[in-house]
Amino acid sequence: MDSLISIVVFIPLLAAVILALFLRGDDDAANRNAKWLALLATAASFVLSLLILAQFEPGAGFQMVEEYEWIGGLTYKVGVDGISVLFVMLTTFLMPLVILSAWEVKTRVKEYMIAFLVLETLMLGVFVALDLILFYLFFEGGLIPMFLIIGIWGGANRIYAAFKFFLYTFLGSVLMLVAMLGMYVDAGTTDIPALLAHEFSYGTVSLAGVQVVGGLQTLLWLAFFASFAVKMPMWPVHTWLPDAHVQAPTAGSVVLAAILLKLGGYGFIRFSLPMFPVASEMLSPMVLWLSAIAIVYTSLVALAQQDMKKLIAYSSVAHMGYVTAGIFSANQQGLDGAIFQMISHGFISGGLFLCVGVIYDRMHTRDIDGYGGLVNRMPAYALIFMLFTMANVGLPGTSGFVGEFLTLMGMFQANTWVALVATSGVILSAAYGLWLYRRVVMGDLIKESLRSIKDLTPREKWVFAPLAVMTILLGVYPSLVTDIVGPSVAGLLDTYETALDEAGLMTGNAVAEAAH
Repeated sequence: MDSLISIVVFIPLLAAVILALFLRGDDDAANRNAKWLALLATAASFVLSLLILAQFEPGAGFQMVEEYEWIGGLTYKVGVDGISVLFVMLTTFLMPLVILSAWEVKTRVKEYMIAFLVLETLMLGVFVALDLILFYLFFEGGLIPMFLIIGIWGGANRIYAAFKFFLYTFLGSVLMLVAMLGMYVDAGTTDIPALLAHEFSYGTVSLAGVQVVGGLQTLLWLAFFASFAVKMPMWPVHTWLPDAHVQAPTAGSVVLAAILLKLGGYGFIRFSLPMFPVASEMLSPMVLWLSAIAIVYTSLVALAQQDMKKLIAYSSVAHMGYVTAGIFSANQQGLDGAIFQMISHGFISGGLFLCVGVIYDRMHTRDIDGYGGLVNRMPAYALIFMLFTMANVGLPGTSGFVGEFLTLMGMFQANTWVALVATSGVILSAAYGLWLYRRVVMGDLIKESLRSIKDLTPREKWVFAPLAVMTILLGVYPSLVTDIVGPSVAGLLDTYETALDEAGLMTGNAVAEAAH
């Protein structure tokens, strides 16, 4: 099928258009039809994405490429490689579960489903885009539906959280747009595969009288860093995330944590390392230390939270610290681990936010002190919450362990002190994770309001089951991911190290080996 990628990307958008144009009314029947169409569209996108995975050959570069002339001479070009194909699978796998988790939504149901369908198309577009302008349109376009999801269906302080989310991420991306224009002027193309082969200058350039070491590469790297660091988000530009998570509806929090945060990490791997290798090598110590600080600082902040969602949000920032450290370790273990951690975190963080959503729907509070002893009334819930908590802590046998272990191995090769500081995050994550679980689930059921609380419904079990299966499957069989990403990462690192050799630089790993 020549246009398989485009079909997978645009099926949700087509369903959104059908909902917007043809579904009328706001009664129960219309709302039910909206939910079923959204579920069928996201499920169809997932089934077809399995065909992409089946046809994919690890290590063969960009595959299933589609290229068409677009508006005003722009090019529509999409394709997948070993890095992007797994993010496509993550997105299409999670979206039917997100729709199913939102089955009890009562207000503006049609618009709610349209927002998520449009968001899926835009997120998928980011991962498959092979043209700079197309990438930017998808990357920025995703802000709009998430802004609406938080601002319309969110909590009491939703307007503040929605605008904070939008302004933080939009302002960071303005610099990226300027950088893209600079790349077009320098390379004469917006084609991403061509830009990966282009050598951007790395001498010294004067900017407002200041000599910038690394030249154009450094300026471009910093502009992209401003956008991707906010999107991850990295410390200290992370403050929008807890507010957005707390105010977003449960389904919005799942998408935000499981997929949207990964756009920043994907951007670092797709652009920063291969296109600006000299700047990446020079500035990697800064990123490594920012990542280590993020892991420790946000873990300590998580320990002080009383709101369950806010605690898990700070946990996400800490886990993204492992991702950025793994990426800029610039070695096979670090990059493999960063990608694995992002995929794993999609399942684990999605499961944790859904766990919070289950009891919030019943009791309408996220305050940790409002619970206790739930194991006595909700044994199935207690079991699934324990699985995702242990995976978040990094228990061996779960996917969380593999991602953290690989990234720490990569960090250790690049900078032992950073690895030492980051390793303390493993202990801290156990502290806040087990503290949360003990306070909410364990103990005696002493609160009268909890005595009538109901355990998981069949629908909720169907939502949790695939996430639990993937969390355990990737924990015991990580090669499902590493066999696909490994050859692409190896090719990226070969290009990276060749560029550094030509520039007369050595990677941190090469320096360590030479010293040894």
